[in-house]
Amino acid sequence: MNVLMPQLGETVTEGTVAAWHKQAGDAIEKGDMLLDVETDKVTTEITAPATGVLSSIAVPEGDTVDVGTVLAVIAVEGEAVESVTDAPVTAVSAAAVPSAAPASGGLGEKSFGEKLSPAVRRLLKQNNLDIADISGTGRDGRVTRQDVMNHIEAGSAPPTGVKRIPFDRVRKVTAAHMVRSKATSPHVLQAIDADFTAIDDVRLVRKAQWKSDKGYSLTYLAFVARAVAIAIKDFPNINASVGDNELLVHSDLNLAIAVNLDHAGLVAPVVRNAAALSVSNLAERFNNLATRAKANKLTADDLQGGTYTLSNPGPFGTLFTAPIINQPQVGILSMDAVRKRAHVVERESGDAIEIRPVGILAHSFDHRAIDGAYSAAYLQRLKSLIENTDWNSEM
Repeated sequence: MNVLMPQLGETVTEGTVAAWHKQAGDAIEKGDMLLDVETDKVTTEITAPATGVLSSIAVPEGDTVDVGTVLAVIAVEGEAVESVTDAPVTAVSAAAVPSAAPASGGLGEKSFGEKLSPAVRRLLKQNNLDIADISGTGRDGRVTRQDVMNHIEAGSAPPTGVKRIPFDRVRKVTAAHMVRSKATSPHVLQAIDADFTAIDDVRLVRKAQWKSDKGYSLTYLAFVARAVAIAIKDFPNINASVGDNELLVHSDLNLAIAVNLDHAGLVAPVVRNAAALSVSNLAERFNNLATRAKANKLTADDLQGGTYTLSNPGPFGTLFTAPIINQPQVGILSMDAVRKRAHVVERESGDAIEIRPVGILAHSFDHRAIDGAYSAAYLQRLKSLIENTDWNSEM
């Protein structure tokens, strides 16, 4: 039985073998952890589809291959063992599984260029390296991704007293995405403060029972997300992306929520059709996505299709954050800490200074798509909703 590179999302066309948990010759049970596959979005654990012997491994760790490529062969009792001829194979001995032996024919020292994986080719191109300068440790002297990484690291030792921390997959993807966003969109930042008293009148009354019933806290995030959903109905161009000299306004609000992976990176899973959800529904969806994100259980589809993003550094006590747009969206809202502050309250009887829970909402937007007045009016609408909504009716 062939184990194929799965399609880990509707638009995913390739994947990288991150790690093998079994070796050729190992007996395996259906459902055993077989390997980890990475895409540019997520890492997914792949389990064995059948019970048998892992007769051969066709794609080594670090290699990137197309969806549908044979990754390995499982010898299943009563079935003929399939062979793999389109990729280098690590196989058990002929005595163990006769039909699983690798294809014969060695490669000359300089003739293995056509056998390089896409990941290796990319690394060579990105770092302007000559394949002839790198010693291969793969089958028949084949240069692997790790060989290239070792060559790069050997040639760029850090200065004395400097610790080298290589970027992992999440950090690499985040870095590339952020640089591309700043190069693509002319970012403009606007901010407004809001009095969260109306929200606290509901949240503080419910929070103890909510935590007891559900096991997690009822935070400001779900309330602000609901306010965003209402405000975007009045300012639909916020929920858009830029096309070829045109603005693509989305009918559904697919709300991406930035999730901190315990300081190991950042992902932004998506709540689809968020405008149809209550505060309680949104809180439940956010908790589910955040929990799965931190357990590395998100799918590629969880991270695709976002039309607007909420970032929430507030729990760390931040005052003001200028977020970077999540491409191809045209806006992103940062929620900073809500804290008790001296706040001017205007009344017909006269102004007064009171202690109120106040937070700053910072909006980065793409100036190609919308102008400052449009964004400012959207922020003013958000502020009004946060301060004046009957939040009991939105639960």
